[in-house]
Amino acid sequence: MKKYIRLLLLGCAAGVFLSSAHVRAETDWPSRAIKIVSPYGAGGPNDLSARLLGEQLSARLGQPVVVENKVGAGTAIGNHSVATAQANGYTLLYAAAPYSTLEALNGKLSYDPDKDLVPVAKVASAPLFLIVNADSPVKTVQDLIKHGETQPEGLTMGSPGHGSLPHLAMELFLRDAGVKGIVVQYKGDVAAYTDLLAGRLDATLTAITVALPHIEAGKLRVLGVASEKPSAIYPEAKALKDQGLPNVVASGWYGFMAPAGTDAAIVDTLDKNVNEILGQPDIKKRLLEQGLEITAGDQAEFRRFIQSEMKKWADVIQTAGIKAQ
Repeated sequence: MKKYIRLLLLGCAAGVFLSSAHVRAETDWPSRAIKIVSPYGAGGPNDLSARLLGEQLSARLGQPVVVENKVGAGTAIGNHSVATAQANGYTLLYAAAPYSTLEALNGKLSYDPDKDLVPVAKVASAPLFLIVNADSPVKTVQDLIKHGETQPEGLTMGSPGHGSLPHLAMELFLRDAGVKGIVVQYKGDVAAYTDLLAGRLDATLTAITVALPHIEAGKLRVLGVASEKPSAIYPEAKALKDQGLPNVVASGWYGFMAPAGTDAAIVDTLDKNVNEILGQPDIKKRLLEQGLEITAGDQAEFRRFIQSEMKKWADVIQTAGIKAQ
């Protein structure tokens, strides 16, 4: 019996040692490089802004922060890689808008977007602008709707890709405007704007970055922006919600997420640092140059936003009968 008690006490002591070692490991975070997974290729807004914020986090946390691009399946590959990573604070996802639409488009995923990752901090949005050819007689949103009503097939709008947020936003626009229409799918914004400039489309509702030179040259006209209020990216554009379309609010977005189970203290530290970085005027300026508007939010706000987006776009996808390709 004495021998059993001695072994039991030794076991308890070992458990205490291991537990304290675990605490030390957590309080030592970060003690090595942190990886940010971008679910897009190099050179785009997601990748560039992830690298910008990674540099800032590295300076604050005292460890290297590297960006790894994991492309494919509409961001699902990158999302999955972080959802199944160790929950130790060393692997983060720089999530994007498709995070909230993939399940509604594709059915069950290889990860649970509601349970396998936790929001850390919302970063920025890429507002979508309603744009027409400057030679068109359409001068206002209501002009565009009336034009669609006179066409046998309604409006013809250009999307940068099937199932993309601009595609869904156009379906929402057509639904709420009460007008028929066809959303033509392209491989990216450049091809869509090329056809808009050639007069083969009535309008686009997508990011403005590619269009800006053509807008400044007087070849394209902006009718409005699908955001809650005018955007600093192009402040001349009135919000569509203030032009008779109160439900047409849609923006691309980016934010940090971590594997579920990541220590709350680590998530809090990341949340605090990201929001402090976003408060710096030079960061705001550099993100605006990338076509992104800071829409900072802590982890609780980000969680509510994602859940709201999932519900909203699932309804649009179902109503429009959009299927994955």
